[in-house]
Amino acid sequence: MPDSGYPWPISTTRLDNGLRVVVSEDRTAPAVAVNLWYDVGSRHEPAGQTGFAHLFEHLMFEGSVNVAKTEHMKLVQGAGGSLNATTNPDRTNYFETVPAEHLELALWLEADRMGGLVPALTQETLDNQRDVVKNERRQRYENVPYGDAWLRLLPLLYPPGHPYHHATIGSMADLNAADLATFQAFHRTYYAPNNAVLTVVGDTTVDEVTALAEKYFGAIPPRPEIPSAPDGLVIAGSGEPVGETVVADVPAPRVYVAHRTHPFGTPGYDVVTVLATVLGSGRGSRLYQRLADGERIAQPDLVGAYGVDLAHAPAPLIATATARPGVDAERLAAGLAEVIDELTTVPVTAAELDRAKALLTTAWWRQMSTVDGRADALGRYTTQFGDPRVLADRLPGWLAVTAEQIAEVAADVLAPADRATLTYVPEDNR
Repeated sequence: MPDSGYPWPISTTRLDNGLRVVVSEDRTAPAVAVNLWYDVGSRHEPAGQTGFAHLFEHLMFEGSVNVAKTEHMKLVQGAGGSLNATTNPDRTNYFETVPAEHLELALWLEADRMGGLVPALTQETLDNQRDVVKNERRQRYENVPYGDAWLRLLPLLYPPGHPYHHATIGSMADLNAADLATFQAFHRTYYAPNNAVLTVVGDTTVDEVTALAEKYFGAIPPRPEIPSAPDGLVIAGSGEPVGETVVADVPAPRVYVAHRTHPFGTPGYDVVTVLATVLGSGRGSRLYQRLADGERIAQPDLVGAYGVDLAHAPAPLIATATARPGVDAERLAAGLAEVIDELTTVPVTAAELDRAKALLTTAWWRQMSTVDGRADALGRYTTQFGDPRVLADRLPGWLAVTAEQIAEVAADVLAPADRATLTYVPEDNR
């Protein structure tokens, strides 16, 4: 296995307008992945503008100066490609994977909506996509059992005013209250070349990508002053656990236990990543072995733990379990908390550590095995850490974690006094 977590070549350059261009050549197959990371997510949204970054994830497919409504998608798919976009608290990214001969098409489309969305944005388009987001909120959060858990956990973990306090879906009241000019101003502020990273991975060359980037993006003017997101690194702990119990139309009691840990990309979060894998990944994890297989109080397919990879504040570690029939929420919560607390008192064994590292290694190379997976990762590390080559340190960082470090980090960040617990109780159990 390579010592590096990224054994392919990486080239970086910056256009005069500030656009960072990352290229990683791979001639294995005649395909290229194009990934554009914008340094704007829900953490950047000012008061009264929550949900804007996510709404633009939709609006950016609705036409620009030279591309008709929905034509971006038709052109990429018609060329044999695939495309999508995602938003999280830290960023928004747009991406396509196309046959190598259509690289120029993909770059032209991305440049046109970076520099030409605002003139094409109409009130009709805005109103239509606001309705789409409302439907998404209903379908993904409000009308699904346990669907609003993330909306409830964030305010428990992060105080009002913190950049991670609200979810990317935002407030429907904020989206409804804003006029067309406000949305246009948001795009002009953040969707600028000097606030973006363009990454291309696959069957191309550095010279080809650089020339095409200059051709299509080079004339887009930079934004002189891009507002920084609020600083969220320091969070004053209350010294007391917090919790919420929700009585809802759910099939069984479910408990989420969450803690703030370390920011993604730090050595502390590398330890948290291994810790979360030991705690809650798969049938060999502590949560499964204790709650699903041992005490049999949790449903086997609905128990686990994971970290949420947020880079600009202490990132969450979330453990969750759903009760078997006849098990109440109180017993489930007590069992979940007991397993978490034992991370500081019951040392992680060599077998547990080896298993966790093997799972993480497999997941890492699964992402690195595709051009689109690599393009997204390189875009992330360039945007969040200023250098795509830092990517190569992530897997070695996980593999270097020790059982002693896990115990130390668990004692530091998983204390019961800093715990947030969200409990769902079925309506007929009241």
